Amino acid sequence: MSELTFRDATDADLPAIIALLAEDQIGGRKDDPGPPLDPVYAAAFAAIDGDANQRLIVAEIHGAVIGTMQLSFLPGLLNRGAWRGQIEAVRIAANQRSKGRGETMIAWAVEQCRARGCFMAQLTSNNDRVRAHAFYERLGWQKSHAGFKLYLTEVH
Repeated sequence: MSELTFRDATDADLPAIIALLAEDQIGGRKDDPGPPLDPVYAAAFAAIDGDANQRLIVAEIHGAVIGTMQLSFLPGLLNRGAWRGQIEAVRIAANQRSKGRGETMIAWAVEQCRARGCFMAQLTSNNDRVRAHAFYERLGWQKSHAGFKLYLTEVH
């Protein structure tokens, strides 16, 4: 996987990132790659980019964005004030799956969490993503909690 590289996203990457998210509409999400790209994505990117504990990452092959994920570094009081690394919105282009790219992405993300001093990395995955669950378990991740959500507004 030496051709796979990772970097922090820029606002110019937003169309490619939103297209990756829109490929996978599990859970009733309403991501719309446009064009035109809805300005709400630029506002969300600015909030992520302006927060030192957030990183929006793109995975590239020869300059083409083929994957994305968001890393969040969460402070806490549990475990003597330990930090956690949260890996979210992991997506790989459909034509790049089953080539070891996801494993490389997750390994890279875990190393970023270690580098930030996190005692653990965690992620969530929609219940409908059975293949993704098998993938994470194959990588050594453990199902440890049940997740709950309470939607406060409807996304338009």
